[in-house]
Amino acid sequence: MVKLRLCMWCCLTLAGGLPLAALGTTGLDVPDPHASPVWQKILASPAMPWAGRAVNEASAATLSLDVPSRADDPAAVPVLIRSDLPLTADRRIEKVYLIVDNNPSPIAGVFTFHPLAGRLHLETRIRVETYTHVRAVAVMSDGTAMMAVKHVKASGGCTAPAGRDYQVAMANRGKMRLSLPLNLQSAQAVQAGQARLVQLMLSHPNESGLAMDQFSRLYPQAYYVRSLEVSYQGRPVLSADLDFSISENPHFRFYLQAGHQGLLQASFTDTQDKVFQSALDLASWPAGSPQPLPR
Repeated sequence: MVKLRLCMWCCLTLAGGLPLAALGTTGLDVPDPHASPVWQKILASPAMPWAGRAVNEASAATLSLDVPSRADDPAAVPVLIRSDLPLTADRRIEKVYLIVDNNPSPIAGVFTFHPLAGRLHLETRIRVETYTHVRAVAVMSDGTAMMAVKHVKASGGCTAPAGRDYQVAMANRGKMRLSLPLNLQSAQAVQAGQARLVQLMLSHPNESGLAMDQFSRLYPQAYYVRSLEVSYQGRPVLSADLDFSISENPHFRFYLQAGHQGLLQASFTDTQDKVFQSALDLASWPAGSPQPLPR
């Protein structure tokens, strides 16, 4: 965790205020993803598991990243990361770094997928401060790394005034929903005991500390969720180190390879060391229709 924090904040001076012309361009005025100064610094950092080695772009089947090229809401940009590689193979993806090059804190999260996750699939929302490349960098069990990268046009996601009452947000802080919407393919997939879609939502302001209060004209202290742990019957499923580049009211969708019995547990810890927990007995969860992601 300490190394992750140091790497995040060592990029601060490079992440802000970079003109696109300084990054180089490829067709249609999209900057070259390999020329980003922030990415070059992260790539060379000894704190990263690839330790300065090349990180090549992956094929779509090996690792894919879905993110809109122009975001409707820069404070809640949807992200989907997935891979067809099995999590039980000898050579498998163990961690995924979600990186937003030009954010004040570029590393939005580091996600560890365990075999019980069944497949590498992650949906969440992020803040985007300015035009930037967004990257999913996968670290394999043999130490090699690969990435999927997309360019996103958005601005103000980290510094724009919050669109909600902070006191109300704090009053609702910690409310959590852990649920199992039906797999989008069919109800039969769930009945057969295959990987099941899990939806995890937490009410939390996830304050970046960069958005000025419009009444006091002061900046609040950064206050956000910094870690996530999900387990099934005491065995790990998904864990993550997070930063304020994850949007307000964090939510995540992922898969669970499990039967119909057993306890699924989730725990968040924030920067004030507040711990929020929830549990779901899979045997008690009723069937239902697929649920849309919250807005």
